Amino acid sequence: MYNLPKELLSAQLMDGLVLLVLGMGTVFVFLVILIYATKLMSKLCNRNQTAPAQAVSSAPVVQKAPAAPVQDDAAIAAAIAAAYDKSKQ
Repeated sequence: MYNLPKELLSAQLMDGLVLLVLGMGTVFVFLVILIYATKLMSKLCNRNQTAPAQAVSSAPVVQKAPAAPVQDDAAIAAAIAAAYDKSKQ
């Protein structure tokens, strides 16, 4: 690098600086466009979600209790033993 003439070195540094500014400027502009596009899409989505309230039915809601799982410890132990025995063969 020290063997290059000063004119060539300064020209290369200037070219590098131009590329740096162009690259960072391009990324900055893209990010600004991305921010505004995201805000615009957010506003559009929020506008579409505001719908008039629907009438609520006065019919009673009957909820069934969830069926409790039947646990048969002997059957589970037998299944585990059978699987273990099968894996040994």
